[in-house]
Amino acid sequence: MPASPSSSRDRSPRPADDGGAAAPSRGRGTRRHDREILALALPAFGALVAEPLFLMADSAIVGHLGTPQLAGLGVAAALLTTGVNVFVFLAYATTAAVARRVGADELPAAIRQGMDGIWLALLLGLCVLAVGYPVAPALVDAFGTSATAAPHAVTYLRVSLLGIPAMLIVLAATGVLRGLQDTRTPLYVAIGGFTANGLLNFALVYGAGWGIAGSAWGTVIAQCAMAAVYLGVVVRGARRHGASLRPDAAGIRACAQAGAPLLVRTLSLRAVLLIATAVAARLGDVPVAAHQITLTLWSLLAFALDAIAIAGQAIIGRYLGAGDAVGARAACRRMVQWGIASGVVLGVLVALARPLILPLFTSDPAVHAALLPVLLVVAVTQPIAGVVFVLDGVLMGAGDGPYLAWAMLAVLAVFAPVALLVPTLGGGLTALWWTVAGVMMATRMVTLWWRARSGRWVVTGSVRV
Repeated sequence: MPASPSSSRDRSPRPADDGGAAAPSRGRGTRRHDREILALALPAFGALVAEPLFLMADSAIVGHLGTPQLAGLGVAAALLTTGVNVFVFLAYATTAAVARRVGADELPAAIRQGMDGIWLALLLGLCVLAVGYPVAPALVDAFGTSATAAPHAVTYLRVSLLGIPAMLIVLAATGVLRGLQDTRTPLYVAIGGFTANGLLNFALVYGAGWGIAGSAWGTVIAQCAMAAVYLGVVVRGARRHGASLRPDAAGIRACAQAGAPLLVRTLSLRAVLLIATAVAARLGDVPVAAHQITLTLWSLLAFALDAIAIAGQAIIGRYLGAGDAVGARAACRRMVQWGIASGVVLGVLVALARPLILPLFTSDPAVHAALLPVLLVVAVTQPIAGVVFVLDGVLMGAGDGPYLAWAMLAVLAVFAPVALLVPTLGGGLTALWWTVAGVMMATRMVTLWWRARSGRWVVTGSVRV
């Protein structure tokens, strides 16, 4: 585990009132921030990209078994992805809490805090397994799954649920290492997990003849192996620094309380995306097909921006834990500049590559015609997305979860009526995406920018109070 940066600054929890003054030697400080951002963001981006490859590998292997199997995988994967994404706060909240302790030069306490997050992940995973396993058939039926695909969906879902505790442990442990300013280990584990997943799936589906169940078992085994590697790293660090590994009820409860606002934020964001998809479905088959392609591309672009946000969580938490309010503000400003620049670059790439992107997803000329203007909307709004992702990460790193929850609820309240009016006013898919990438993201940017400018997020100390 990396050593904790030492600090002789005041570590008492308090709102800072530095007035936003820039750190001395701006050029030298900027270069230092750039190095920190790159060192954390590049490996984080690799790990983020590796994660969805699990599902791609499963789809590629299962797809050759037949259409019913692939359809069953699609339904089960949608349920699993939604279930896991709900608990992404395990990574976010743990990163912020551990980074604060690291900044305060309290490494044993940082690891102890991380262990509380891991114990919470295990408890939540077991609860999801206990609830989800018996109701798996009902969940599949709720999706309107066909009679031929439903058995395959239930099989894949039930086997995959056995890996949910490991998946949530991976989320929490990833947060621990990010808080310790280590994004390389998650990258290596993600690459190893993806490789093992592909090999196991192929062997169990075709070699052992287990069919779609083999694909699910391969993924579960790979996920358990990833969790074991993470636990090994954290346990070694705990023993080295004398941190307790036993579950602590108060610590687990504190982790749950810190994660609850981020859960509200995540659910609100998922509601925005579900409303957008529901509106697209009302527009017709071609618009909803084009919407799904756009949403896939938008999610891919988000990985690049989210990597900077992850760096922001770790860096801001460390600065605030060390009592360095000036450094935290300076790092925030620099990361916003990175977010804008990244958004501009991504936007230009999307705009220029639109004719090349279309054939990758569909050969339908009607879908092509619907996609061209929508992709331009996505391209134009990427700089806004860059600012949103970065400030979201900064406030997460500061432990400002309650504000993020309220802000996202406000965004949902603004977005929902505007989006629902699109079909009523005769708008098409382009109008819908102006509400998603324009109205929704601009509203998020305003709420986050206002909070960043207010300085209320700058609360120093090893624990935010």
